[in-house]
Amino acid sequence: MYACRRQKYLSATVRRTAQFHHIAVIVFIAAFVCTVAPLRLLAQQAKMLHGEVRDPLGALVVNASVDLLEDTRVIASTKTGADGTFDFDIPESGRYSVRVTAPSFQTTTTPAAYLTGSAKAELNVTLATQALTQQITVTATGTPTPEAQTGASVTVLPADDFRYATEVQNPLRLVPGVQITQTGQMGGTTGLSIRGGETDANKVLIDGVPANAIGGAVEFANLATVGIQSIEVLREPNSALYGSDALAGVVSLTSARGTTPLPLLTYAGDAGNFSTYRNEVTGSTIYRHFDLYSAFARFDTSNSIPNSEFHNATYAGNFGWTPNAANDLRFTVRHIVVSGGQPNAIALYGIPDDAQQKEQDNYYNAVWNQTTAKWHNQVRYGGLRLNSEFNSFGATGIFNPDSGYYDGAPVTITGANGYSVQGQALFQFSAAPSQYLSPTSRDFAYAQTDYRFNPHIVALGAFKFEHESGAIGYAGTTPTAIERNNYSYTLQFSGDIRNRLFYSLGTGFEDNGLFGFAATPRVSLAYYLIRPSASFFSGTKLHGSFGKGIKEPSIYQQANSLYGVLAALPNGSQLLDQYNVTPLGPENSRTFDGGVDQQIMNGRARLGITYFHNEFTNDVEYVPQAGLIELGVPAANLPPFAFGGAYLNSSAFRSQGVEFETEYQLGSHLFARGGYTYTDAVVQRSLSSDNLGPSFNTSSNFATIPIGADSPLVGARPFRIAPHSGYFSLIYNRSKFYTSFTGTLVGQRDDSTFLTDSNFGNSLLLPNRNLLGSYQRLELGGGYQITPRINIYTNIQNLLSEHYFEAFGYPALPLTFRSGIKLNFGGESWKLK
Repeated sequence: MYACRRQKYLSATVRRTAQFHHIAVIVFIAAFVCTVAPLRLLAQQAKMLHGEVRDPLGALVVNASVDLLEDTRVIASTKTGADGTFDFDIPESGRYSVRVTAPSFQTTTTPAAYLTGSAKAELNVTLATQALTQQITVTATGTPTPEAQTGASVTVLPADDFRYATEVQNPLRLVPGVQITQTGQMGGTTGLSIRGGETDANKVLIDGVPANAIGGAVEFANLATVGIQSIEVLREPNSALYGSDALAGVVSLTSARGTTPLPLLTYAGDAGNFSTYRNEVTGSTIYRHFDLYSAFARFDTSNSIPNSEFHNATYAGNFGWTPNAANDLRFTVRHIVVSGGQPNAIALYGIPDDAQQKEQDNYYNAVWNQTTAKWHNQVRYGGLRLNSEFNSFGATGIFNPDSGYYDGAPVTITGANGYSVQGQALFQFSAAPSQYLSPTSRDFAYAQTDYRFNPHIVALGAFKFEHESGAIGYAGTTPTAIERNNYSYTLQFSGDIRNRLFYSLGTGFEDNGLFGFAATPRVSLAYYLIRPSASFFSGTKLHGSFGKGIKEPSIYQQANSLYGVLAALPNGSQLLDQYNVTPLGPENSRTFDGGVDQQIMNGRARLGITYFHNEFTNDVEYVPQAGLIELGVPAANLPPFAFGGAYLNSSAFRSQGVEFETEYQLGSHLFARGGYTYTDAVVQRSLSSDNLGPSFNTSSNFATIPIGADSPLVGARPFRIAPHSGYFSLIYNRSKFYTSFTGTLVGQRDDSTFLTDSNFGNSLLLPNRNLLGSYQRLELGGGYQITPRINIYTNIQNLLSEHYFEAFGYPALPLTFRSGIKLNFGGESWKLK
C-alpha cells in the first residue's frame, strides 16, 4: 500500500530521470567490460614482475635493495634503477612477496600475491620513514593512498593497536575528535560522535558494506573486534564518495585475511569478574589462488547491575580467489547475534526495567577488483539485514493508584553541576508485555573505475544503486513500512604537483528515493613546506579540506513527518497542495578544516594541530503544533496529529574547535601517542517543544533556570558533547612481551534527566549545563609469549574503578578484568621447529 501511495506522488521529472539511470548503468558496465580483453592480452605479453619503489610523498627511491620472496625464502634480488623501478622473472606460478630495504626508511615487505609464470604483474611499494609507520588509507580518496599524501583528517588503527580489546568502540576512543557515549555497561546502546556531530551522522562500513540502519544509526555495542584487521576513521564528511549518512565522518572496518600456506588455527579463551567469559576460534590459510579466513567469538557477561547481562556471538569470514596479480575476487560475511537486558536508567528510577534487546544482523559482500599499472576497476555487490527486537516483559515499578501507572523508587539525584532533587519518577505506563520490531534490509550494486593518466593524476568515476526497505511497529499491529531506491554518482580527481602539493577534488550526486537530488562537493589539499628527512626539524605539512555531507531521514521520521501525516488523511492531497508541504529533505553539513603536521627529532616524533568548523543544518526534529503555527500553518486548519505534532527539517547547530595530536617513538620498543580536542558546539535553531516553551522546576532552588527536558535549548550545547576530551596510549613491545596503558579523558557535558515525576510535574528535572561529570577511563593490558604456540594475556578496564555516567543515570562498569590464554596450531612458525 505504501509503495502505491509513494508512486502516486512521483513527478514526471523523476520518471524521466529513472530512464537515464538505466542508460547510465548500461553504458558504465559496457565501458567496464571493454577493458577486460585488452588487459588480458597485455597480461600474456611477458613473464615478469615489475614495480616501483616510492617514498611516503611519492618520490621514486633509487638504489633500494629488493628481494623476491617465496614464503620467507629469498629466490632473487635486485636494486631499483635510476627510475626507481625493479623487475623479476617469475620462475613458476605461486605466492610471492617483495621485501624492500633502503637507507633512512623502514624495511617493507608486501603481502603475498599469487603470480603466474605466464602473466606480467605490477607490484608497487611505498616505504615509511624509520621512526613512524606509514599507514595506507582508502577511506579518504577511494583508492589506496599513503596518509602522508592526504589533506584529509584520517586515522588508521591496525589490529596490533587493539589486540586485547573485545569491542570496536574501545580503540575508537583513542582517536582525536571522536567521543563515544554508552548508555550503561556492556551491551548498552552506544553511539559515536565525530567533531560534535550527532551519533547517527557517520557512515560506517564493514568491508565496504554500509552498516547503518535507514536514517544513519549504528549500534556500536554490537560490533566486536573479532576478524577485524584495521579500522579507519575519516573525521570529516565524504558524501562525495559514500553518499547519504556520511554527514560528519566515515568509519571503515576491514576484515582479516588468510596469510599462511600452512593452515593456522588459533583458540583464545579468557574469563573475568562479573561472570565474564570470552572464547574465540580462528582458522586461515592460503592455497595457490585462494585465501581463506574464518573466525567465531562468543562473549558473555552479567555486568554489575541487575538485568543487564549481555551475550554476543559473532562470525566473520573472508574468502578470496586471485587467479593472477591483476584480478581479485573476494567474498566477506559477518553474522552477529546479540541479546541483553535493558535495565534503563537505574540511577534515576532506583528499579531496573524488565526488558530485553535482541539483534540478529548479517553483512555480506562480493567484490571483484582488477588492477594494472594505470587502471583499476571494481564491481561490488553487498547487502545487510538488520533484525532488531525489543521486548518489555511487564512493569517492575511501584503501582500508583492515583495515576494508574507505575513509578520508580524514591531517589535523590545529584548532577555534576551541584544541583540536586528528590522524589519518584513516572516509570512505566502499562504492565502488559510488548514487543517492538524494526527490521532493515539494504542491497546495493557499486561500480568504480579509476585511471592513472600519469604518476601525478588519477581520475575516479563511480556509480551505485541501492535498494533499502524497513519497517517499524509493535508485534500484532500493522507495521509502518517504507522502500527507497537510491542512485549515487561520483567524479573525482586526485594527485600531486612535484610530489609536494597533493590534492583531491570531486563531487557526488545523490538521487534519493525520498528527498530527490543533492550534490556533495569535496576538496582536500596538503602541501609540504619542508619534505620529510633525517633531520631534527622536517616534514612540515600544511593541510586543509572542505566538504558537504547529507543524511537521509529514518523510517520513523518519514512516517511521522508533516508530509507523511497529511498524506495519510482522506483529504491529504488537498492539504499537501494547500500548505505546499514536501517530503522530508536531507540533513546537511558544510565543514572545513585546516592545520599543520610537523615531524621533529629525526622523524621520531610528530605533532599535529587542526582547526575544524562544522555547520549542521536542516536537522530533522519533532515540532509540536505550536511550532507548525509559527511556521505559518493556520491553527484553524491544522488536522488532528498523533501526539500533537510532526517531524520537520527545522533544527541547526554549529560545532567548531581544535584537535591536537602527537606520537613519539621513544625507543625501538616503546611508542607513545596522545591527543586533546576542544569542541565548541552550540544549538543555533530549533522549534522543539523545549525551545517553544522551556521547562522550569518551580519546586527547587533553581526555579528560574530554563531547562530543556527532552532536547537542548537554543544557545546551549548539544547533549553529551564534551567541550574538552583527550586520550593517551603507551605501548611497549619487545620480543615475547607486550603491554599497553591507555586512557580516555572526558570533561563535563550537558544532558537531561528526561524525567516526569509521579504527579506529571517537573520536580525531577535538573539544569542541563554540566549535568554530566567528567571521567577518566584508564585501561591496562598485556601479554607474554611463553612459546611460539602459547600466549597468556590480561586486560583491565576502568583501572581506578571510577563511578561515572557516559549518559546521565546509566552507571558505567567499575573495574573489570579478564585473563586468558591463546593457542596457535600450525602456521609458518611450525615450519621452523
